[in-house]
Amino acid sequence: MEEELGRLIKVPLREFWEGEASVFTPWLAREENISLLSETIGVELEVEAQEKNVGPFRADILCKDTVTDNWVVIENQLERTNHTHLGQLLTYAAGLEAVTVVWIAERFTDEHRAALDWLNEITDERFSFFGLEIQLWRINDSPMAPKFNVVSHPNSWQKTVTRISRGELSTTNQLYLEYWTKLRNLLEQRDGVINPREPRTANWLGVSIGRSKFLLAASASVRDKWICVSLTLRGPDAKPHFQLLKREKADIEEEIGDKLKWDEKDDWERSEISLSLEKIDLEDRSDWNRQHEWLCKKLEIFHKVFSPLVKGLDASDYLPEEHETDE
Repeated sequence: MEEELGRLIKVPLREFWEGEASVFTPWLAREENISLLSETIGVELEVEAQEKNVGPFRADILCKDTVTDNWVVIENQLERTNHTHLGQLLTYAAGLEAVTVVWIAERFTDEHRAALDWLNEITDERFSFFGLEIQLWRINDSPMAPKFNVVSHPNSWQKTVTRISRGELSTTNQLYLEYWTKLRNLLEQRDGVINPREPRTANWLGVSIGRSKFLLAASASVRDKWICVSLTLRGPDAKPHFQLLKREKADIEEEIGDKLKWDEKDDWERSEISLSLEKIDLEDRSDWNRQHEWLCKKLEIFHKVFSPLVKGLDASDYLPEEHETDE
């Protein structure tokens, strides 16, 4: 007997979300829903505040990009886009010094889509403007399901090509871009938990580990001939977080299968735990498969071991032990 297919039914947004500020914003700020938005735009988000004051206005949701630690501002509309919300969005971004701006609406007009495309075109690689349409669907009598459709997004690749054509990038910068692009493609093919950011021309590629102030990254040096995987701890709690992790050093290194470099650094707001592979020639493209395979494996094991530990860290749990005080 042939199996029957269900029928997709589009549901009016107000049937589930009666108000933007009172219902939709709290719904979106929940972890499982902000994760859906993160997957859609490729930016790992951590909610910092709802209805954040910006002068006489209030931004709907303020997030941190957990990879770059930069601010992300989100503006919501359960209706067609309008000039008022566009103005508010830019005001919030300026007031909060956000580098990523997300505008969510029921429907985007051609004019407002073009406005975001223009902003993405004229700004440099640091800034990103996203426009998303939110929809609700059900199959027959099934529960309703949300769906984000991206209507405008930054084109980092095109911006980089433009910089190359203008001669703004050195040979080394271009090499890093090619190197990280191939690594990112390999990580995507492995279909694992690693979700790398868009490749840049710097000597590192960031990966989210699920919490702001913590950065998992692959890095490399053409000059010094090494590649490295590291977990960087940032912010005012970097030192207590580092010491709490270091107390688990033996178990962590046993699970990872390597001796790690535990570098507390002189800067109070930064510490690093890393593993390096020396005597690497990044200009030898015939060796890239071996290098990228090593980076993939180490990124995956670092994420597996450190992600649950990082999410459970509480700086208030740290009380210096005698040998730590002496150091």
